[in-house]
Amino acid sequence: MSTSTQTRDESVGSSKQQQPSSSTAVPSFRSVNYKAWIAKGPKQPMVLETVDLGPLTNEDVEVAVESCGLCHSDLSVLNNDWGNSQFPAILGHEVIGRVTAVGPNAKGITVGQHVGVGWNSASCMHCRQCMSGSHHLCPEVQATILGHRGGFATHIRAHWAWVIPLPEKLNFADAGPLLCGGITVFSPLAMYATPSQRVGIIGIGGLGHMAVKFAHAYGCDVTAFTSSESKFDEAKSFGANHVLSSKDSAAIKKLAGSFDLLISTVNVKLDWEAMIAALAPNGRLHVVGAVLEPIPVAAFSLIGQQRSVSGSPSGSPVATATMLDFAARHNIAPQTEHYPMSKINEAFARLESGKARYRIVLDADF
Repeated sequence: MSTSTQTRDESVGSSKQQQPSSSTAVPSFRSVNYKAWIAKGPKQPMVLETVDLGPLTNEDVEVAVESCGLCHSDLSVLNNDWGNSQFPAILGHEVIGRVTAVGPNAKGITVGQHVGVGWNSASCMHCRQCMSGSHHLCPEVQATILGHRGGFATHIRAHWAWVIPLPEKLNFADAGPLLCGGITVFSPLAMYATPSQRVGIIGIGGLGHMAVKFAHAYGCDVTAFTSSESKFDEAKSFGANHVLSSKDSAAIKKLAGSFDLLISTVNVKLDWEAMIAALAPNGRLHVVGAVLEPIPVAAFSLIGQQRSVSGSPSGSPVATATMLDFAARHNIAPQTEHYPMSKINEAFARLESGKARYRIVLDADF
């Protein structure tokens, strides 16, 4: 028998308990009225219900949700667009909140700390990917809203490695979308761009507007591609040096051989041939938008100029923390619209209409 310590919010319960070292769960020490907005099935309105989160496991952290961003991926899961949704579902994976409980084996997290939880909430912590720092590529990585309770709730739980402490200078109120959309577009910049390069951002929406801000702060020469001419001036205000219509194939063809990196944030069909031709030698088209149709690529369009086509999911815990530090240092925040979480179904309708500019944040009002 060994003694292990569970830390809990002093205001709501006691803080210590003896546990066998082999225990996988820590008994609950307080009666908490956990509530969540639940989707009972595809395309159904969410309803508010009381939920039982069960005991806190040894390596988990519990977070009281203060706000949670609404991402297009939430809508895709609600509509079962990808065919892998699990219902009933608690969606929401751009969580900002305060730690209220810490399992005895959790590391580096303390009660009362402001933290974020993003697209993933756990990984195996022992595979080659986890041991090399690429936790987001773990074959057992746990998505926060697929078979796991997400953040449209009073509380969320996640493995301590995926609970990211927030920099003090970060704007917490608008930071939620950084935890999914932000890291998704920051990762390819960190992996493949340098400040001297020409970078194109395809799509100025929830992902793309943050990509422009990051690329501008990084020092790149930034071209924004958007299908909406009404966004031209906004794209420049976000830091784009140049703006072009993504529907204007003739104009895109004039830029042949120009870009070191193109990041596609859209989920619609494009003139992919023109986009790939716009890449410079050794240039890369990197896809983060979940376009459902295959992207046609001619081998010779890659071979001749040594070009690449690639993609990536969100990012590792360390990459996410690095992105948050960068955002705080450069005062980068997504452009947001706020709704009380009690208006969650209205917020989903707003997102589905395509009118949101550019990310929706739901503020907890339980």
